[in-house]
Amino acid sequence: MARCLLFVLIVIVSLNSQLNAKPAGPNVIVIMADDLGYGDVSCYGATELQTPNIDQLAKEGMRFTSGYCSASTCTPTRYTFLTGKYGFRQKGVGIAPPSAPAIIQPNTTTIASILRDAGYATAVVGKWHLGLGPQETGPDWNGDIKPGPLEIGFDYSFLLPTTNDRVPSVYVLNHRVLNLDPKDPLWVGRKRPGPDHPTGTDPKTRAKLKMDWSHGHNSTVHNGIGRIGFFSGGHAARWRDEDLADQWLERSNEWIENHVKQKNEKPFFLFFASHDCHVPRMPHERFHGKTKLGFRGDAIVQLDWCVGELIKTLKRLKLDNNTLVVFCSDNGPVLDDGYKDGAKEKLGKHKPAGPYRGGKYSIFEGGTRTPFITWLPGTIKPGVSDEIVTTTDLPACAAALTGQSLKGNECPDSFNVLDALLGKPGAKGRDHVISQDNRGGNLGYRHGDWKLLSFQNAKPMKRLTFEKKAGKYQLYNLASDPGERKNLFDKEPERARKMITELEKIRAANRTRP
Repeated sequence: MARCLLFVLIVIVSLNSQLNAKPAGPNVIVIMADDLGYGDVSCYGATELQTPNIDQLAKEGMRFTSGYCSASTCTPTRYTFLTGKYGFRQKGVGIAPPSAPAIIQPNTTTIASILRDAGYATAVVGKWHLGLGPQETGPDWNGDIKPGPLEIGFDYSFLLPTTNDRVPSVYVLNHRVLNLDPKDPLWVGRKRPGPDHPTGTDPKTRAKLKMDWSHGHNSTVHNGIGRIGFFSGGHAARWRDEDLADQWLERSNEWIENHVKQKNEKPFFLFFASHDCHVPRMPHERFHGKTKLGFRGDAIVQLDWCVGELIKTLKRLKLDNNTLVVFCSDNGPVLDDGYKDGAKEKLGKHKPAGPYRGGKYSIFEGGTRTPFITWLPGTIKPGVSDEIVTTTDLPACAAALTGQSLKGNECPDSFNVLDALLGKPGAKGRDHVISQDNRGGNLGYRHGDWKLLSFQNAKPMKRLTFEKKAGKYQLYNLASDPGERKNLFDKEPERARKMITELEKIRAANRTRP
């Protein structure tokens, strides 16, 4: 009798466990390129270089013609992608300096924490540029570096802690600088540490640079390239620019393979944060000269190779039919962004932003409308979609994918457009999208085919891929004028007033969920 009761109890516990278990969704990989424009890949119209692996994703998946990131620079886009909250809503979410503290604080709901709560193993590999360490001090480069990704939902992180043109030039594995010798501590600061510190402004040092700087990138020389900010020490921990892409791929594949070897029934989420094609563009030597566009084109080919190798890994491990891949970019393109790498001189007929105006730093379409592809064989049917989708919505889509509900102020600007991402017939994307510049003073507001630009500062900016003309507001019809050349603000006063009111309402208030 006792054995019967024990058996019944075990069955009841097992059934309750199954009923209460959260449904497992597919694996998720978000591949985020860096400074890649709408026209930089061949499936979006590029003719001066070829990106066969990205093209294959588009051929087998859904290619969006109105796919956006949230900002025209990296830090606010990455912040919004992770948190589902516009960068302009939080102070200090502009391009992060070398020793910035963690911008996303522990216990913040992120796409990683949402998926981890659903039972996913989670990892980020590649460029971070969202700050590390306490608010008061920033990162302790010679000790435990936290808070960071592991405090906001990731189980594993292998990072380029800032970005390649900023110091320090080291890897951070979870909470520590990788290969750091305690006898050679790492120092990062705002002032030149000593008169013998090599800088790009020293004529003798500058003459020997493997890539000369055009503006700003001259405080510290490492690997023959000038950087923003000062750092010294940590020589055993320093990396070579040429090896970064290989490292991102090696660590990602290793993490995925270990996950499979452990016979882990959990699905996984990988944020693959590429550095290509951000400056300094110094791809591995085997990619040098692969295009006629100079190092910028060669870096795009390197990015395409990484995409292909990741997909090969999924197929080899028989994960491809159960892995949703999202390919996107953190902002639009830029040519001269601080280095003399031939990007402008070798541009030729190539149009990095495709048919759109502007690029990085700009609220014109070229600043935030980028390649956006979703791929899940057997679920997503091949096609092209004109629906508006954005990286801002990926947290809400992750919640929907795993049967969770967001509440209160969790991911307030993120909308569930999962059906559109999966290409379901009749599914709708957003009806509007907000785009910001670096700090969010200038905003673009697209609603349907109409686009309002709100400029806080109308001064022109030199060296960039766009020009801003005087006037606080501009209005364009993207259906008839995708290049945003005919300002209709004065001709459409009622529409302009209505869109200004809508934009200011969104700007002023956080959305709160039930």
